[in-house]
Amino acid sequence: MKFDPLPWPGAPRSKRLPSHVALLGNFPPRLCGLATYTFDCWQSLSAHPSRSAVDVYAMDDGQVQGYGPEIERLIPQDDITAYQAAADRIDASGAQVLWIQHEYGIFGGDAGSHLLALINRVQTPIAVTLHTILENPNDTQRTVLETLLTRASTIIVMAEKGRDILARAHGIDPARVTVIPHGIPDRPLVDPSEARQRLTLDDRPTVLTFGLLSPDKGIADMIEAMPAIVAKTPDTHYIVLGATHPHLIRHEGEAYRESLIARVAELGLADNVSFVDRFCDIDELTDWLAAADIYVTPYRNPAQITSGTLSYAIGLGKAVVSTPYVHATEILADDHGILVPMRSPEALGEAVSRLLTDDALRTAMADRAYKRGRSMIWPRNAENVLETIASGLRDHRISRARLITPVLKVTPIERMTDGTGMLQHSILGVPDRRHGYCIDDNARGLMLMALADDLPVETRTEFAMTYASFVQHAWNEETRRFRNFMSFDRRWLEDVGSEDSNGRTLWALATAAARGPSTAIRQWALEWYDLTAAAMGPLPSLRARAFQMLGAAEIVTIRPDDEAALTVLREGAVMLASLVARNSRPDWAWFEIVLSYDNTRLPEALIRAGQILGDETLVATGIETLDWVSQQTTAHDGQFQPVGTESFSVPFAPPAIFDQQPLEAWAMIDACAVAWAATDDAVWIDRATAAHDWFLGANTLSVPIIDAETGECHDGLTRFDANLNQGAESIIAWQAGHRAYRGLFETVSDLEDEDEPVAEAA
Repeated sequence: MKFDPLPWPGAPRSKRLPSHVALLGNFPPRLCGLATYTFDCWQSLSAHPSRSAVDVYAMDDGQVQGYGPEIERLIPQDDITAYQAAADRIDASGAQVLWIQHEYGIFGGDAGSHLLALINRVQTPIAVTLHTILENPNDTQRTVLETLLTRASTIIVMAEKGRDILARAHGIDPARVTVIPHGIPDRPLVDPSEARQRLTLDDRPTVLTFGLLSPDKGIADMIEAMPAIVAKTPDTHYIVLGATHPHLIRHEGEAYRESLIARVAELGLADNVSFVDRFCDIDELTDWLAAADIYVTPYRNPAQITSGTLSYAIGLGKAVVSTPYVHATEILADDHGILVPMRSPEALGEAVSRLLTDDALRTAMADRAYKRGRSMIWPRNAENVLETIASGLRDHRISRARLITPVLKVTPIERMTDGTGMLQHSILGVPDRRHGYCIDDNARGLMLMALADDLPVETRTEFAMTYASFVQHAWNEETRRFRNFMSFDRRWLEDVGSEDSNGRTLWALATAAARGPSTAIRQWALEWYDLTAAAMGPLPSLRARAFQMLGAAEIVTIRPDDEAALTVLREGAVMLASLVARNSRPDWAWFEIVLSYDNTRLPEALIRAGQILGDETLVATGIETLDWVSQQTTAHDGQFQPVGTESFSVPFAPPAIFDQQPLEAWAMIDACAVAWAATDDAVWIDRATAAHDWFLGANTLSVPIIDAETGECHDGLTRFDANLNQGAESIIAWQAGHRAYRGLFETVSDLEDEDEPVAEAA
């Protein structure tokens, strides 16, 4: 194979180009144009004089078997953990670049969003070739593509129109985008009659269309054009080459192909139109193309950026008639083909007939096409790609750290707190007054001020007073419950808050009573706990009862013989343990048949109750359920992957991955700290670390949830990125979770210091 030399100053180019590439896309034996393209890229890079090592990472839709040994790893398209594992494999392989063949439909998730789990995790520089670029992407498509382009050091498109769309629709600097046309095989120009003889076809005027059969290919339009063509050239043979698209087969079988065949019969064209129902490899395809006098692409999608078969036809010196989709408009410019309007059988018929009846016109057009194709042969394509990637690598700098430095600042608390209390929500970093306040967040705020012993006492007390005042005002004597939601104009929006909000408020009061920043706060909290806990009685809902138990455990730390608190622990433990016994099965060791929010508060409450009551069975059950839910929320690499909101309340469902909430990470840290205290098992330190590092970027998308500069915490992790809003719940979850984690390690360090041997005095 001969490579066209291209200028390169100094040392030979092969010494400057990347020598180890990870290649991601579809791959044979999968039958689609993208698989063929990726295969050709692999072949051409592997044959390049730089002797590039090319590792293939192939997308797997579960429909294809028999992948070859050249595959480094298959990635099941709907398994997001497989994308993470592939990222780790690529990083460990020593590849200098990951070259992604991007098409929305080949990756799992909405608009292929699962790919983000790979690109946000991998540290290897990324190059991307875009096979579809939409003028008007929907929000999901836009997010996926723009995230990919932000991470990419090299962006390749196959047409100038692609670069233009990226600039207009996505704001991408055109200077970042390189146009490299679709590669083609290097084949000699042959006489169509000779090629037809090799295929045992009749030697008559032959028109060809190739590709996976589907309505957008416009075959129906070309069939409608055939009567006019046959009227002028009666022995014309139109060949439709290609299998039906697999997606069409799954939905309707061969109904579309059969409808085309029926239309051919209606028009009396049985001798003029043939259907060859198979997917051809590149060698067979080029044989069929060589046998054609004219190649037709009557596509109906004007936005199609690239067509491999059109490129192949140009490369083999075919006269081409095409509708004016993007790729055709560019590659057929300057009389390299004929463009006709879409969905116009009349125009197709006139153009094909003109070429069939004018040998000189057809031959001249074919010669021009063949000469243009010499710049697109695969060896030249590989050279151009490697050069472009090398340029991107020289400019590449990894601008993001895997984990950022933890910071705690009081400013996020100040931002969300006014004279009434803590506001619920925020639009980015601006408090959103439309949603007012809730007792949930003010209770959490009160709890945080009890736990944040690193802050000045005066600061803690000032904030605690504000939250305490809100809690106190929320109590409704008539209903013997706390209200929850208050509008910004201080109107209560309900007489009774949810059971969970009431249980959480009791827990906060008890925590403030045990650990509050001042005597005044501790005395007030204990008085209000006694008053409201007695009036409220046991709450029937599961999490509300767990919150009551956690509050009772705090009360026991200051009043060990408090019979009311001990009763809450006993009765709550019986309830929790009985639910585990009732709902567990071999693959489900849990309190209920669903996973929801604040999951680990349930085993945490059971473990604390067992410790206080001296019941090892309760402790063991709590450890068992915590271990089970920890396994459900641990990714393949040990990262914390909290239960996503998409699977909340779905019976016996494995945890959904998105959306992930900061509250779950805080709850896991607290529960692991309690489990470690009960067992001395280091696994709980590891799991607490994983939950803590989730905030820092060790998560599904490798995206930090906290802001290193401001100390703010975002509202969770979506399938695309961090949710950039910064509401009260998230801020408190980070601040309380980090302090709990720090406290766990201080305890571990103190115990290790106690175990150190003391040196004898000289």
